[in-house]
Amino acid sequence: MKLKPHDFLMITLLSLSFSLTGCGGDTSDQPELGQVKGTVTMDGSPLAGVSVTFSPDSGRPATGKTDIAGNYELIYIRNTPGCKLGHNKVMISNSTEEDEMEQEGDDAVQTAPSDEKAIPAKYNDKTTLEADVQPGENTFNFDLKKKK
Repeated sequence: MKLKPHDFLMITLLSLSFSLTGCGGDTSDQPELGQVKGTVTMDGSPLAGVSVTFSPDSGRPATGKTDIAGNYELIYIRNTPGCKLGHNKVMISNSTEEDEMEQEGDDAVQTAPSDEKAIPAKYNDKTTLEADVQPGENTFNFDLKKKK
């Protein structure tokens, strides 16, 4: 069988298309993620400008920050929303000063004096909060209680 010049072109293009299929940003090393959002309140009032972190039993944690209404959405990495599936410990903590310095103008979260905004350790350093993230959409609302 004798190949014609256009056959070489077809073989070359076909070979090239097979070799390029892996160049689209391989995400096979990324675990399956569930989309996670919710609201954080303290004694029934929205808790604005706090960090929400879901830490799986193994692997990368996902984080989010509450808006003025206490709503958050988790980001796994860079611009990828979501959280690793399965059991996660949940930590809710005050934003760092660096986070607060990045906020300017009308979007800046008004902060309360540190005593009023203090989040009990049972929600952060010594967290008792847990969540089981499933595939698809997940909503986890947290109503924190101050120590009295």
